[in-house]
Amino acid sequence: MTTKPYGSWPSVIDAAATVAGSVRLGGPAVRGSEIFWSESRPEEGGRTVVVRGGAEGPTDVLPDPFSARSQVHEYGGGAWWLGESDLYFVNWDDQRIYSLDLSGGGKPKSKPKPITPEPPSPKAWRFADGCVTPDGQLVICVLEDHTGEGEATNSLVAVPLKGKARFDPVTVSNQIDENPADFVSTPRVSPDGRWLSWIRWNHPNMPWDSTELCVAPLWDGGRLGQITVIAGGSVPEAVHGANWLADGSLVYSSDVNGWWNLYKWSPQTSVPAAVTKLDNAEIGAPSWGFGTQRWVEIGDTGRLAAALTHKAADQLVVVEPDGAVGVVPTEFTGIAGLGATDTDAVMVAAGPTTLPAVVGVSADLEAAHSFHRAAPDSGLEADAVSKPESMHFLVNNRRSQLFFYPPMNTEASGPEGELPPLIVIGHGGPTAHSEPVLHLRTQFWTSRGFAVADVNYGGSTGFGKAYRKLLNDAWGIVDVQDCIAAAEHLATEGLVDPNRMAIRGSSAGGLTVLRALQTSSVFSAGVSLYGVADLKGLLAETHKFESRYLDGLIGKYPEDEEVYVHRSPIHYAADIEAPLLVMQGDEDKVVPPSQSEAIVAAVAANGLPHAYLVFEGEQHGFRKTESLVKAQESELSFYAQVFGFEPADEIPAIELVGPAPEVTAGESAD
Repeated sequence: MTTKPYGSWPSVIDAAATVAGSVRLGGPAVRGSEIFWSESRPEEGGRTVVVRGGAEGPTDVLPDPFSARSQVHEYGGGAWWLGESDLYFVNWDDQRIYSLDLSGGGKPKSKPKPITPEPPSPKAWRFADGCVTPDGQLVICVLEDHTGEGEATNSLVAVPLKGKARFDPVTVSNQIDENPADFVSTPRVSPDGRWLSWIRWNHPNMPWDSTELCVAPLWDGGRLGQITVIAGGSVPEAVHGANWLADGSLVYSSDVNGWWNLYKWSPQTSVPAAVTKLDNAEIGAPSWGFGTQRWVEIGDTGRLAAALTHKAADQLVVVEPDGAVGVVPTEFTGIAGLGATDTDAVMVAAGPTTLPAVVGVSADLEAAHSFHRAAPDSGLEADAVSKPESMHFLVNNRRSQLFFYPPMNTEASGPEGELPPLIVIGHGGPTAHSEPVLHLRTQFWTSRGFAVADVNYGGSTGFGKAYRKLLNDAWGIVDVQDCIAAAEHLATEGLVDPNRMAIRGSSAGGLTVLRALQTSSVFSAGVSLYGVADLKGLLAETHKFESRYLDGLIGKYPEDEEVYVHRSPIHYAADIEAPLLVMQGDEDKVVPPSQSEAIVAAVAANGLPHAYLVFEGEQHGFRKTESLVKAQESELSFYAQVFGFEPADEIPAIELVGPAPEVTAGESAD
């Protein structure tokens, strides 16, 4: 054990290691005894590959250069699905749907073939969230059409798989719903092929605000009978994850009672009935991307495997046909996707000491499990992992929550009497939450001597509807207050150095960073990754999916224009006194580069120490290995210069523009 200043501890987790552990797993999907999932790989430029599990290990089935990634809503999701023998996927480069014959096992013997026409302009027709009708005649999916004037139109379409109708743009563009809403998702066909269900919603709602669940008889060619709304509409109700059971009933998740619970509807009864009655946990999540599925039927038994969220931590449960909920004991606290075989649940899951893996879990409540895709080696022994501690703290007489990660290194410790620096993380979204699972980017900091606080501020999910609504009309206030209070709480408890506290955040979390630096002197450094700086500018430039998101978070525009100005960091950049690092992708359509450029220009005019890094070819969230490594190393260099320590790593030092930052001294624990 060596004694070194906090921040300068040698670590086995370098920036390259954080990238190796950042492969994004999607799915899984089950067909018979076969398990499929997707992997977004930084080492391949962020290409998303579909993988098939097998006795001899995983096999890539999607050949290079194809990438299964949809651009609908910009966030995508639901980019691939299975037919009887084919894989159907949306290819990133052109957004067309392709089919790939997977019969015979092993690697496919032919190349993917397009089943939708070439659009009149690049990516003008974008598809997502498909399913195949039981007769194998149609793919029913979401189409986002960018060929017209103004904002894109979103609708359900039926894509013929056989006959001369293939590649017919008119046929492809026929709308199943003659009166389409602004947004649609989750088209699913009943096992007998007689019914179609889907979810729809309109501006200014987001899918976690108010949606409608629709059903209609499905006729030949994708024509619909009379549409019936079976949930939502009369009261604000967020419905998602609707899918059919083997017995022909439809199960969906709704937050109508304040927590996302499961409900069941059938054509015979026509009256929804509650399946679960949770009042301190929920089976549901905000649908930022397509294909968010928090439950799945096990075989044709009527039993459901579900991801239940309690205080931002997940656990696998089995829901019996009578609604009884049984917990399956596992070490996993974060579940990203679910599938099921006839007997078991299959999920993408991670735990406090394990990276994400594709896991098969026995659904008999015995928790026996096997790995279809094992988690990569984190490089850390279990006792060297900084494990999250859930903490609650008071903010204006209400409780907020954070996960605290203390410094942890089995071979180094800080100087006696000195407290560690703190990094406060405000998650993106902001309708989302942080989970208590192993993130190598967090361990990158803790293994070097930093403490990290991942704050689930008011407005976060995983704590029920009332907590989620705390950010309504209060974005840039409640989240900022909570992040400031979290830092102050940890300093008061004697866990961190109050003179060396930084705040970082991406996207919506970037606005939290900038507002916190403007309204408080608690933080002595800030890092904003593609953060929001100008709310009016965001309204003018962002994409359709989020174009009315601010109605709920800030207020109506232009009626509440003064609020938009007051909450926009760009107008109060002169109040920022702490050094700032800003990082941005040059192809970001969600938070355009102009947002970062505006705040950088403002702080430069104030003579504030800062750095601005632009990453070529990156969208909203970095995906390439070289970008992720550079971002991690640049942030370490930034903290080293601000907090006054020498990194153990040999990394390029970023150049701060403006006067040299005033280095803050370490605080004594006494």
